[in-house]
Amino acid sequence: MSEQFWNSNLTEKSWNILVELRKEYDFILIGGWAVYLHAQQQKSKDIDIVVDFKELKKLKTNELSLSKNDTLKKYEIKKEEIDVDIYLEYYSKLAIPAERIKDYVVEIQSFSVASSELLVILKQGAYENRRDSIKGQKDEIDIMSLLFFSNFDIKKYKEMIKKENMPNYIDELIHLIKLFKNYHKLGLSPREFKIRKNKILEKFKNII
Repeated sequence: MSEQFWNSNLTEKSWNILVELRKEYDFILIGGWAVYLHAQQQKSKDIDIVVDFKELKKLKTNELSLSKNDTLKKYEIKKEEIDVDIYLEYYSKLAIPAERIKDYVVEIQSFSVASSELLVILKQGAYENRRDSIKGQKDEIDIMSLLFFSNFDIKKYKEMIKKENMPNYIDELIHLIKLFKNYHKLGLSPREFKIRKNKILEKFKNII
C-alpha cells in the first residue's frame, strides 16, 4: 500500500468538496485528484479544475470567496485548508492551453477527467516550475503513479507532445524516471520499483 503524501483528514475534506462541486458545476478535473482517479495511489489536498466562461459565471454568482489571480492566470476558491484552483479556457496558462484540454478527456466515476497522457504532460509542466518544493515532490510521485498504475499509453503521449510541439518532454520524462527515489510512496519495494522502472524505460526506448 502506498504511503500517503497528505494526511487523511485533509484529503477526505478535499474529496468531499470536490464531490459537492461536481453536483453544481461542469468542469474537467486535472491535478492530483485526476491522477488518483486514474492510478488509485496518492490522494490530493488541493483541487484543480478547468472550466469555460459559462461555468465561471456560475462560480462567480455562487462562490463569494472566488478570487482572480492575474499573476498565475487562474481563479481560486479557499475552503478552510483546501485550495480550489480554477483554470479558464483562453485565459489560463498550462503546459497545454486550457481550451484544448477538452480534446483529451475520459470519464471516471462520473467525473470528466484529463487523460493519463495529458496529466503526465501537465504534471511535467507544473514540476518544471516547482521541482525543489513540496508540491514538486508530489508532482514527481503523481507522474510515476500514472506511468506505473494507470492505462498510460506511450504512443498516445508521444503523439500528443508532437502535436503540441513539445519535443523535449520525452527526454525530460526519461530523466525524471531514472532519478526518482521515492518508490516507497508508491507502495513498492526496491526490487518491485526496479522492475517497473526498467520496463517503462524499455518501452520508451522502443518507441523513440
